[in-house]
Amino acid sequence: MHAPTITPETAWHVLWHYGRGGCQPGQFTQRLMDAMDAADEVNFHILAATYPELGAAMTAAKNDPNGIAELQRIGGQAAA
Repeated sequence: MHAPTITPETAWHVLWHYGRGGCQPGQFTQRLMDAMDAADEVNFHILAATYPELGAAMTAAKNDPNGIAELQRIGGQAAA
């Protein structure tokens, strides 16, 4: 299984969530990102299985040292 492709829109939403630019998503996506951020590992994986693109983007932002820069690249933003 391969990692899901992260679209520019998802990159923008995750960047916004972490205060790194991007754009504000709708309320459902905001609450979903809050839930994913607060979830323990098991529950994060349950949510990420249902929303794999968002899970991959949030994992990159939180755990990959180059994750924010990669999301900025995907979203077409200059690195801050």
